[in-house]
Amino acid sequence: MTTKPINLTDTTQPATPYAPLKAPPPPDRTFGMRFTSTPRGARLARRLAAVRLDAWGIPYGTDPHDAIVLIVAELTANAVSHGHVPGRDFHLRLHTTPDGRTVRVEVTDTRSERHPRRPATPEGADVTDETGRGLLLVSQLATRWDWHPRPDGPGKTVWAEYEQVRAAPREWNGCDPGVREQAAPDAESDRRTGGTRGRTN
Repeated sequence: MTTKPINLTDTTQPATPYAPLKAPPPPDRTFGMRFTSTPRGARLARRLAAVRLDAWGIPYGTDPHDAIVLIVAELTANAVSHGHVPGRDFHLRLHTTPDGRTVRVEVTDTRSERHPRRPATPEGADVTDETGRGLLLVSQLATRWDWHPRPDGPGKTVWAEYEQVRAAPREWNGCDPGVREQAAPDAESDRRTGGTRGRTN
């Protein structure tokens, strides 16, 4: 028994509706992991953060990469030194906007009775001391930082955001880019020869 072939010229066949292609969703630029509240756990968190930043297009050896990794190192060291609770881990979360311009670092520990001094808290205020060189360095590297109570249990989350500053492209007075590329070597050559290009004795 055979089946009737489809008549390709039959206009009565229902047409497949056209579905426009959709752009793929932006990749998830979030990394989160729990680490043991030990110096070894803090070192591992720093190394994995460095690897993830490089994968997100913030490469090793650049100022943003080094600054963010240093922020991670200081916040995780604080979590181990000041937020340590025996048998409890700390949690690191990294998140960056799709354009990679802003990176947010969050470190959560389970200790509730020790809080860092808030950025706007004046010196001499009656707060539990969890400040020092670490958070001072974070305040200098990060665009902003603060802390809030942990929403799902005892403890707190200290966070910091780093914003990459991108220089605006320079105008070339409407000149052709090829002229600009040639002008730089010519200017350098003139500098080296004392501006004698094109002259004859």
